[in-house]
Amino acid sequence: MRIDEQDRPVALVSGSTSGIGEAVARRLAADGMRVVVHSRHSAEAGEKLAAELGGAYVRADLAVEDEARCLVGAALDRYGRLDALVNNAGISWPIPHDDLAAATPADWRRLLEVNLIAPWVLCTTALPALRRSPSGGSIVNITSHAGVRPKGSSVPYAASKAALNHVTRLLAAALGPEVRVNAVAPGLVDTPMTKDWAHAHELWRERAPMHRPALPSDVADLVASVLASTYLTGEVIVLDGGLNLT
Repeated sequence: MRIDEQDRPVALVSGSTSGIGEAVARRLAADGMRVVVHSRHSAEAGEKLAAELGGAYVRADLAVEDEARCLVGAALDRYGRLDALVNNAGISWPIPHDDLAAATPADWRRLLEVNLIAPWVLCTTALPALRRSPSGGSIVNITSHAGVRPKGSSVPYAASKAALNHVTRLLAAALGPEVRVNAVAPGLVDTPMTKDWAHAHELWRERAPMHRPALPSDVADLVASVLASTYLTGEVIVLDGGLNLT
């Protein structure tokens, strides 16, 4: 049965010109959704990917509240609806956990601004449109294994992801049944951002039952499943190849 273009659901995927975000955008487009691609930079890559997927591209710096709100507005201006929001954009860099002086207040502010506050702004701005979704709106926050266990690239990064996990549960309780809210918490994912994290790669190869880090497509498959599950809400799903068992 042919679905009219205006009836196809729309997904906004933040940070979607590479890595996990790109894989999620590709998977959702393959599943029949119209996808809004986003990046802070990488405009050329974003335009190219959006054209390939038959979607739209919007550039925005999510650390700037007005730009984050305008990202949602641009998606609605383009398509008139929003059915799914995938909060994937995030930042991270290594800071030894025992080097407290190295994790400066400026580092904390930058990480919390992008990894926690920006998803909150996108969620609150998108909420009216998500509530109007014919099939029920859905939010998926891409968090981290580091928000579940005392690991991760830095203490402030892990704290930002732990906070987003809890926000996920709080929003799920507040917004149901109109909007479902879940989180996918990957462990190490083989992306350009993690290519130099030799110790983490060794850890996953040696100790995870799957003996490898996740691929971006592994995360995308789970995100697509979460979006398709119309009863699932309030869950933080750890995707770490079983490392959590060890």
